[in-house]
Amino acid sequence: MEANEAKKPKRPRIGQPMGLGDNQNHGPESHYENSFNPNGNVENTPADGERHEGFQHDRPYQPRNNYNRPQGGYQQRPGGYNRPQGGYQPRNNYGQQGGYQQRPGGYNRPNQQGGYQPRNNYGQQGGYNNQQGGYMNNNRRPNGPGNRFQKGPIRQGKSFTPRPKRIEYELPLPDPDEKIRLNKFMANAGLCSRREADEFIQQGLVKVNGQVVTELGTKISHDDTVEYDEKVVALESKCYILLNKPKDCVTTSDDPNGRTTVLDLVKGACNERIYPVGRLDRNTTGVLLLTNDGDLASKLTHPKYVKKKIYHVWTDKDIAEEDMQRIADGIELEDGPIHADAISYATETDRNQAGIEIHSGRNRIVRRIFESLGYHVTKLDRVYFAGLTKKNLPRGRWRYLTQEEVNFLKMGSFE
Repeated sequence: MEANEAKKPKRPRIGQPMGLGDNQNHGPESHYENSFNPNGNVENTPADGERHEGFQHDRPYQPRNNYNRPQGGYQQRPGGYNRPQGGYQPRNNYGQQGGYQQRPGGYNRPNQQGGYQPRNNYGQQGGYNNQQGGYMNNNRRPNGPGNRFQKGPIRQGKSFTPRPKRIEYELPLPDPDEKIRLNKFMANAGLCSRREADEFIQQGLVKVNGQVVTELGTKISHDDTVEYDEKVVALESKCYILLNKPKDCVTTSDDPNGRTTVLDLVKGACNERIYPVGRLDRNTTGVLLLTNDGDLASKLTHPKYVKKKIYHVWTDKDIAEEDMQRIADGIELEDGPIHADAISYATETDRNQAGIEIHSGRNRIVRRIFESLGYHVTKLDRVYFAGLTKKNLPRGRWRYLTQEEVNFLKMGSFE
């Protein structure tokens, strides 16, 4: 059991001087100690037997308390995690310098700079609705060049639509042997109406083949030359215009009071002198025909050729069923009896609106019918006249009649 007898000595514990351990019996190797040679070699030197017995270190390991030495190794500095410099520094003096800095004022701080900045002062600088640049720029000139956005609701300007294209209507070939009345010829030429032509003839303003004619009913042929006020009267191209008349517009060729006329609304439609067929009150709206075809105008307005008209009537109060029946049966007015060809309520719910069909051409006939029964007509709109309607024709707009419509009017196909 020689191996057990030659046991190695126990290593000293940390902080315990060499040779003070439990085992004091060391082998012959303990007679040497390690010494540091400046040349880089480790030498074994004999130990001082008088002072130590066994294997000892001259400089045993000593735990040091000088952790705060200024140089070498790990140095725990005074102040711990709250030292003012180096590393991660959570500070109590937020808002100074360096690192993550939570500034006073928090999320909605008004004078914040840098980073994400929610502001309460919207409209100051930057962002949506900013004062300088960007969308909804309030500093741009309202009507300046390149101003694509404006503050507040955008108002639509005046709109423009294509003008109707002029239609060249077919002219009937005249019969060389046919003779017509002088006033009819003048009316067909667009110079005036037949009644006005008779007045001009009586005044001696009309000449036929150089001779003044004052006799009414004079007939001429197509080869004769007619002069009015020293100017030759010739047949001109026909023009037929349908107008959806608005309010505050008078149905005359010229108004001495300077009010808007129906001819002002169709100005530039043709070079020929046209005039309205029939009349509508200033505040009555709806279908109105304008033409220079005197013969057709006479057929549409003469009592012998009465044409159907349909009106939409608004009154100041509900119309009683008894009064509706009285209008259908006929009532007596100051200029004679009158009755509606047909009358009905315009809607099932509103009893203050009615649709009335009538053939009479008497002045203000529809208004006078309802006024005689104690109703005040607040609005009146003519929606039908001799087969013509205002379909697809906005208020205040006009269009040319089609050739087919003109043919129907001349043939009297409409009531």
